[in-house]
Amino acid sequence: MKVLMVLTSHDQLGNTGRKTGFWLEELAAPYYAFQDAGAQIVLASPQGGQPPLDPKSDEPAFQTELTHRFQADAVAKAQLAATVRLDSVSHEDFDAVFYPGGHGPLWDLAEDPVSIALIQSFFAAGKPTALVCHAPGVLRHAKAPDGRPLVEGRKVTGFTNTEEEAVGLTQVVPFLVEDELKAKGGIYSKLGDWAVYVVTDGVLITGQNPASSGPAALELLAHPALKGKR
Repeated sequence: MKVLMVLTSHDQLGNTGRKTGFWLEELAAPYYAFQDAGAQIVLASPQGGQPPLDPKSDEPAFQTELTHRFQADAVAKAQLAATVRLDSVSHEDFDAVFYPGGHGPLWDLAEDPVSIALIQSFFAAGKPTALVCHAPGVLRHAKAPDGRPLVEGRKVTGFTNTEEEAVGLTQVVPFLVEDELKAKGGIYSKLGDWAVYVVTDGVLITGQNPASSGPAALELLAHPALKGKR
């Protein structure tokens, strides 16, 4: 089984002067779920090379056993430093795709025509497509094969308005994930702030927050579309 993981290349947190990027736990937890299941993992980003890590996600308060494992894994870190360019990959070469979050994707991947087309191609091909935390926001311009918004009429979750408020970035982000998914016709649901919550609707899998990233990866691995690939 071959899984593509798509990371942000964006490192500026709006006009705050602070840095952002991908959230470490949302890479590490799925990465090891896939690796431990025997999957081949390819990391990609819009610009290729080393994607920016949200420095906050590397603070002690947000460390987990799996983030420590990743930081001590020379092979994984070398792979991260050499992500392939997003425009060099095709859904035809993979069985599934996973988008970790962090705030970065709201600026680049959400508006990136290459990413949008890639998501549409995975979805149309019936391949599991998982996005967690802020990453479900990158679905905002994606279309289903019938031309309607991809999330329209589909059950989804993602970083909540109250979680965004709790981290003090409601006025900084270009859009709120919860509001955007609802605006595009998604059947949005959530649990309490920071609760583990994953929603599956067909091949579309979404997770609410960082703690939901590992469970979302396990949901992807268990998807019927991957039967015989595992």
